[in-house]
Amino acid sequence: MDTPVQPARGKLIAILLVVAALLLALYVIWRVDTAPRTDDAYAYADTINVAPEVSGRIVEMAVKENQAVKKGDLLFRIDQRPYRQTLAKARAALLALDKEIGLTQRSVDAQKYGADAAIASVERARLAARQANDTLERMAPLLGKGYVAAEQVDQARTAARAAQAQLLAAQHDAQRATAGIGGVDALVARREVARAEIALAELNLDYTIVRAPFDGRVTGLSTTAGQFAAAGHPVFTLIDSSHWYVVANFRETELSNIRPGSPAQVYLMSDSGRHFNGTVESVGFGVFPDDGGATVAGLPRVGRSINWVRVAQRFPVRIKVEGADPALFRIGTSAVASITGPAPEPRAKH
Repeated sequence: MDTPVQPARGKLIAILLVVAALLLALYVIWRVDTAPRTDDAYAYADTINVAPEVSGRIVEMAVKENQAVKKGDLLFRIDQRPYRQTLAKARAALLALDKEIGLTQRSVDAQKYGADAAIASVERARLAARQANDTLERMAPLLGKGYVAAEQVDQARTAARAAQAQLLAAQHDAQRATAGIGGVDALVARREVARAEIALAELNLDYTIVRAPFDGRVTGLSTTAGQFAAAGHPVFTLIDSSHWYVVANFRETELSNIRPGSPAQVYLMSDSGRHFNGTVESVGFGVFPDDGGATVAGLPRVGRSINWVRVAQRFPVRIKVEGADPALFRIGTSAVASITGPAPEPRAKH
């Protein structure tokens, strides 16, 4: 009686297992399409080359290789003596220029007083000439009537001419005195130059002390105090440990579901037990093709490929990590990244 029931039950179980397997396969395919994952990833942080703004010998190296530093911490110090002397020289030049301006101003004032006196002499000469002319004009009609002698008229005429000549001379003297008045405009302009040189000397003196621009970690340090540092030439590298990223290389077939703003989850292979949340910051738009695209001797290089075997290209996706542990993250550390959802829809502008 029970024999026909066992095959039916076994067949039902087999059908359920096949359906479950199909559903699981569909779920895996959907999950792969909607939540891409890759172990081709690594940790990354921005770096700067720490280079002095001025040249000089390093007199103090305050950090060591791989040391963690805080923003504002002293990194190294350059010999300040030459820059202090330059600053003192610039300040002394300004002081000397101020004294020269004072002396020149007094000389200019004296020239102005002389010009004023010359102008007053012109006015006196003009009045004297006017008086001599008036005297001549009064005496000339009296000559015919016999009230004055001819000699008196000649004397009046001579006095009028002499007064006119004195007026011309006084006017020339006044013009020379006025034209000879100098000024301090050029010296004042030089003073602005001197002040600019002082400001530059003070800035260069400040540049002899190099401090950390952000929280970070020193790397690539291979020198110490006594080394001559050239302006613009790096002394070591500073890693920005306050912002960490994971650069994950996803296949081009998965990029349709990855956009800036997409939530992500990452973990490092050095400590796979800790997971970190992140957000996609950007998606790469260009990589160098390994199978061709370059130009050699003016000719395009096209690599050989098998048409029925096509490997998907990978593009870097930059993921900003939230709450990264600076003690755990290192540039180049192997990582695993997965996209956990779609990017949020942008808010409509009203």
